[in-house]
This record gives sequence, structure tokens and C-alpha cells, in this order.
Amino acid sequence: MSPDNQNTIAYTTTYKFHGGIHPEEHKTLSNQTPIIDLPAPPIVVLPLNQHSGAQSLPCVAVGDSVVTGQKIAEAKGNRSAHVHASASGTVVAIENRVIAHPSGQSDLCIVIETQDNNKQHFLPPINNPFTTSKQSLLDRIFESGIVGLGGAAFPSHIKLMPDVDRLIINAAECEPYITCDDRLMQDEAPQLIQAFELLRHIVSAKECIIGIEDNKPEAIAQLTSAIETSGLTTINICIVPTKYPSGGEKQLIELITGQQVPKGQLTTSLGLVMHNVATAFAIFEAVTLGKPLIDRVTTVTGLGCERRGNYRIRLGTPLQWILEQLGVPAEQKFTTIMGGPMMGFKVPNTAASVVKSTNCLIVAEPDELNEPSTALPCIRCGECADVCPANLLPQQLYWFARSDEFEKAENYNLFDCIECGACAYVCPSEIPLVHYYRYAKNEIVLRAKEKQQAAKARERFEFREFRLKREKAERAEKHRKAAEARKKAAEAKGQTNEKKATIAEAVARAKARKQKKQDDQSS
Repeated sequence: MSPDNQNTIAYTTTYKFHGGIHPEEHKTLSNQTPIIDLPAPPIVVLPLNQHSGAQSLPCVAVGDSVVTGQKIAEAKGNRSAHVHASASGTVVAIENRVIAHPSGQSDLCIVIETQDNNKQHFLPPINNPFTTSKQSLLDRIFESGIVGLGGAAFPSHIKLMPDVDRLIINAAECEPYITCDDRLMQDEAPQLIQAFELLRHIVSAKECIIGIEDNKPEAIAQLTSAIETSGLTTINICIVPTKYPSGGEKQLIELITGQQVPKGQLTTSLGLVMHNVATAFAIFEAVTLGKPLIDRVTTVTGLGCERRGNYRIRLGTPLQWILEQLGVPAEQKFTTIMGGPMMGFKVPNTAASVVKSTNCLIVAEPDELNEPSTALPCIRCGECADVCPANLLPQQLYWFARSDEFEKAENYNLFDCIECGACAYVCPSEIPLVHYYRYAKNEIVLRAKEKQQAAKARERFEFREFRLKREKAERAEKHRKAAEARKKAAEAKGQTNEKKATIAEAVARAKARKQKKQDDQSS
């Protein structure tokens, strides 16, 4: 909730959430210098599935010339997102390429060979967004291909549809190493305050609360100064204690409001909605500049990287090219993590490219990250339950997932797990607990899909059987009516025996054919 003293822009929360941990932060590796723009690489590889929802559909062909900002793939339905060219050039391929995924799998991508020019295709700026209709602003956000940049990549226009009482800006950035939002707040505070006010206007909220960890004093100072300069009284800053995972949606809401999101419900049930700092900035640029989502600020850090910092990188830029520009020799075999060390994943192939949700790249030296060793048996110490921010029983979930007792895992609220990794972090046996939870979730979802498909197949079979029976009955009814018609015709001719009448008709027809044949032969 906002402070009692409305003149206090920044205040400290007194609320807490269950569990949480305090891993080493490693923030100062990358947050000491301003954001730097990286140039366009020789090629950009843009996957068509950079968002939650249906994969986009290409609307260009190989050989087409495109310019920066041009739409090259259209959203498939409402829960999807457009993809735009992040650089001018020529489309040289639309094919499967390796993507940023822990399995190293491939997916459909549009490959652009870039050209060094300043051509761009942006939408016209909306000069008066606060007098523009909500639907027009939502349409602009949709057309700009904007999704949540905090990690989930959910299409932003959908999340902004409902009107709420409060807008919460997630500026916690609780995971170690990641500082892109911190640096964005330090460098672009005045624009961000305008962005937050714009989002507040879109959702018709009475107030906007920025939730930020207390380990970002420079960002807090910049935001406070920007709010004072703007004269806005609708925006406050709620400072929360540094504790992982305070940036989890439900955890940050509890820290700010003291309320818990009811099980199985959305945040709108509490009259509020949450958006990430970078998402708000992208929306602001889309509205005021007409700029679609073609780049993002990404933290590049880790002891294996010579020039650590935060960089504005074009979407589709190959990871290997980024590492080479920042002093990471191609022959060095460092571990590359996309995302943070808690919830990110090891990238098996640096030919993969930056996507909309790429907030961090960690180039780790050997032994920099605590790589899990061979897991030991669970000793039932209960430390995992003590730190679980979702107040679950991780040990029980582990046993159920390991033994494929998926129904029991669901009954123990498996899908409330946010996969933060706090349980695995404190596990003395070094069991990769989150891996088991992800496995169980995937299996449950897969089996549910198979069950749904089987149900649809059964429905199709039952409908076919019903249709065949109906057609058989219709044919029988048709024959019955034909028989009745013949009977009535016979009775009209004075023939009471239908069978005899039918035989008589057949004999008459046979005689007629025989007579016709004789006549034809005689002629």
C-alpha cells in the first residue's frame, strides 16, 4: 500500500513473504557504467516464437529487402506477437536454426543479412497518448510486438486490457548478476516515470507503486528525483529488502500490499496488475516514437567476459558475435548462461541469438558458478521447505516427481512452484530439485494434451457412429415411405395386394422391354 504520508515518494515496506534466500549478488560486475549500444551484426537470426502463445507467421520471403522496424512475421491470433526486422538488409533464409534453449533445439527463424544504412520503418508517434483511447493504445502495443521483458514474454496488450485500482512496476531485479533494469532506471529515469504514468493511464489505476530492492540506491535516487521533477503525485516507490526471489510476481505483491494472490486466480482479483521496468520503457517508445520492439537492454557479465556491462542489443544478434565484440575469444570454452544463475539455463550452442526475453548473458569462468555435482540421497532435513517462497513442500514434490506420481504432485500444488531454485540452492545433497519439478509439470501437461486429444478422437468416433445410425434410420424411413406410396398407388388401381402389384409392375416393365426389342429387330 502507499505510505500514510502522501508527500513521501519513497518508503520502506514492513511486509514479508515466506522463505527466500540471500545468494551472492555479483551486481557490481556490470552496473557501474552506462548502457552502451551495440551495432548491428553481419546477420540477425530472428526466431518466430519469442513469446508466450502461438508462433508468428512469416510475411516476407527469401530475397526480400527489409528495413529496420518492418514487420516480418505476423501474430497468429490475439495471444501471439508480431516480429519486426531489427536491422535493414536482405532476407537470406527462412529456415530452422538453433535457438536459445537448454536442449539446443532448432526452430523456424528469419535470417537477415544486414546492411549499414539508417533506413527504418516506424509507426507514426502518438503525440497525445493521454487523450488517446485505450483501444488505440492497446492496438499500438500489439502492432509493436511488445511482450513482457522480465522473462515470461506474455503479450503485453493482453495484460493491459483490464482496468485496475493499482499498477505495480516490478523493479526488484532480485536475481544475482542481472542489472539491466537497474541500469535502465539510472540512465533513463525521467522517461521511465513518464512510461509508468502512461501505463497507469492505460489501466485506469489510481496509483502506481514501483517495487525496488534496497540494493539499488542510485536507481532509487534517480527515480525519486524524476518523480519530484515531474510533479506527479500518482507514483510512489516502495523499497523492499534484498532477498531472493522478491521479484517474483506474487512475492513482490505480498511485500508491497501485505496481500496474497488467491490460489488459482490472477493479480486482477486484488485489483492490481504488474509490469516490468523494461516492458514499460518499450511501450513508452512504441507510443511516443512509433518504435517496435527491435532491441533490448541486456546484461553481459561474468568473470569470463572482459568488457562487462549493460548493452542495448538488437534482437536476433547471435550470442557468439556479442561475446567476440566484448572480448571473449571464440576458442575459450566458458560456460554461457542465458538469464540468471538461479532461473537461467546453460546455452549449449552460442550460434543461438538474443530474443525478447534475453535479459542477461553470464560468461562464467570454471568454478565461478557452483555447478551441481553428483546428487546424494535426500536426508529429509527440511531446509527446502524453509526457503520455499510459495510455501510448498519441495521434498514431497521431489519424491512424487521422481516416482512419476503426478496426481499426488498436483495435489501438493506442484503448479504453484515458480521454479526459483531456492530449494536446490540450500539442498545439502545438491539434488537438482527444479529439474524434477519441470519434468513433472511437462509430463502432466503432455498427458493432459494426450487425454484431450483422445477425448476429441472419441467424440469424433461417437459422432461418426451417431451419423451412420441416423443415415441408416433415414434410409429405412425413406424406404418405408416409398413402400407406403407404392401401396397407395396399388390401392388406387384396385390392387389390394402390394406384393402382387409390385410383381405386376415388374412383369409389365419386362414385357415392355421385350416388345421394344422385338420392334427394334423387325425394323
